[in-house]
Amino acid sequence: MIKTAIRLWELKERIYDKAKSEKEKRFWGLYVHICKVTTLYQAYQDARANGGKPGMDGITFDWIEEYGVVKYLEEISSELKEKTYKPEPNRKVRIPKGDGKERQLGIPNIKDRIVQGAVKQILEPIFEADFCNCSYGYRPNKKAQEAVSNVGKEISGGKHLVIDVDLSGYFDNIRHHILFKKIARRVNDNDVMHLIKLICKANGKKGVPQGGVISPLFSNIYLQEVDEMFTRAEAVVRRHYGTELTFYRYADDMICMVKKRQQYERLMKDVRRRLKQELEKLQVVMNEEKTKEVDMSKGETFSFLGFEFSWGKSRFGKKMMAYYEPKKKKVQALAEGIRQLLKKLWAMPIQGVIAALNQKLRGWVNYFRIGNSSRVFRKVRNIVINKLVWYMKRKRKNKFRWKKWSTKELFDKYGLYNDYQIRYYQKA
Repeated sequence: MIKTAIRLWELKERIYDKAKSEKEKRFWGLYVHICKVTTLYQAYQDARANGGKPGMDGITFDWIEEYGVVKYLEEISSELKEKTYKPEPNRKVRIPKGDGKERQLGIPNIKDRIVQGAVKQILEPIFEADFCNCSYGYRPNKKAQEAVSNVGKEISGGKHLVIDVDLSGYFDNIRHHILFKKIARRVNDNDVMHLIKLICKANGKKGVPQGGVISPLFSNIYLQEVDEMFTRAEAVVRRHYGTELTFYRYADDMICMVKKRQQYERLMKDVRRRLKQELEKLQVVMNEEKTKEVDMSKGETFSFLGFEFSWGKSRFGKKMMAYYEPKKKKVQALAEGIRQLLKKLWAMPIQGVIAALNQKLRGWVNYFRIGNSSRVFRKVRNIVINKLVWYMKRKRKNKFRWKKWSTKELFDKYGLYNDYQIRYYQKA
């Protein structure tokens, strides 16, 4: 067992502080820290915690622990120091998106996840010092729920004009030469740049794989100038249009929110034009058909990070307020996932089935338990009970008699997940 040296955390803090205070500084001497076993061990721990299936080589975490974690990491460290490390192509996995289409994920080998994680450990503090507050995706101390909650507050504050932006195949179309140039603005280490190029080019001439450990960091670096443009635009809009503008981005999911004032139509056109200009510099295509302008004061809605946002009367009709709850597609996807899980675990005892079901429900509910999700949660709870009853009836060849059971017995005796309480987001 390796104890992660406190020096790694001290190093990251020093790098962040230096990057924050010196905006033009280019860092060198980073590669030696990536090669350290302590850095690789932290990357291994993170990869182990995230779990996931093996890559193309079939090596699993259990195999590594039987082989010897320290021995395995020392071998990776030697490859990096001797410059013999070469990443393998990712295992391609397609997952449904919910609109009839599929999204392709790239699953790296565990070895490559460890190396990517080590690179991220050292590079992330540099670029975190530069990132704007409007960016929430895959960043330390930033959560999707925080972005969702803030969007709800903006709606309640009167920002009812929304541009819901859709990008066409963003991750698959990131241009490597543009990305490398952006990274090199802060990194003056040829060995690190060479390693980054190996990682990116292992899977094609463009794009970064969704599923790669370091891909979220790269995606944020790539769109940083878009964030900066909108940060500057807030003051310009306030001065020239006499209104307020706010921009939120989570990876490639982004929205722009504006308070409705005179000349708002011209403002919306200007915002959309400027966004398109910035994206064209990056050779990123904005999907004109799916990018839409929403006026919530007219009853129109939009979705962001799996939530559907609307503006309407409160429960007792006394005032207008922002509503946000899980999208119907997310509920449908969960129901289908439960069906597939029950089918897959047909031969397993009921206790094991409920344990696996609980794990799935806990993750889904914990993500959505903010805003106005109570009504949807009641529906989800009923879906779970109905599908579980159907499963038990089929398994027992219709000899299962519900009258002898109760919902309470499912929860108390078998421990079925039952925590559907809303917990309004509060930043720690």
